Amino acid sequence: MAEIIQVQGCTKTFRANGVETQALRGVDLTVNDGELMMLVGPSGCGKTTLISILAGILAHDGGAVRVLGEDLGAMPAAQLPAFRRRNLGFVFQAFNLIPALDVLDNISIPLILNGVKRAEALERADDLATRVGLRDRRHHRPTQLSGGQQQRVAIARALVHDPRLVVCDEPTSALDHHTGEVVMEMLRSIALKPGRGLVIVTHDSRIFPYADRIATMDDGRIVSLKSQETAP
Repeated sequence: MAEIIQVQGCTKTFRANGVETQALRGVDLTVNDGELMMLVGPSGCGKTTLISILAGILAHDGGAVRVLGEDLGAMPAAQLPAFRRRNLGFVFQAFNLIPALDVLDNISIPLILNGVKRAEALERADDLATRVGLRDRRHHRPTQLSGGQQQRVAIARALVHDPRLVVCDEPTSALDHHTGEVVMEMLRSIALKPGRGLVIVTHDSRIFPYADRIATMDDGRIVSLKSQETAP
């Protein structure tokens, strides 16, 4: 079985004002082709740090991290943005929408950055806006949307360029149960495609059944790894 992600002995330490905080203490993790992996555990255990490293947003201190066959530790920093643009979709917990842009423009950003013509980018963005239930809000700006609606925009933006790896930080935290199910079906469809994977950080036990495996983290380590059938 092909591996989308291979992490071996990954460590990460943050330093501020003379204080060191060891966020990751030797993480080992593999995500397979077509797999939806969930990361769970208490706040502050290293989940967001780990997915930020997988997405090439943070650099790890030690160990090895390979994503889509690329050694992120060996990749020049100047090449990382292009690698992310082509291959990754990231759903931030804080949404990170651009206030001056409406829903369609926010969703279309990854396509524009990858050289897709604006008319085609907006057409594809409109399709995804409809699929996440925002067709009647597609010309609204983020300040005119609820938290749940902003989260759906962020999810659509992460999916619009059909990335090979989608990484999500609490994608259903601001959604009602029905909308959460719609979003998870969309996200799950990404992982079912050949050569793709999906990693989700969540505290939302309602979505555990969508996972293939669930990795539990604590104190910067993965302490258990269970298949969906035996997940909590």
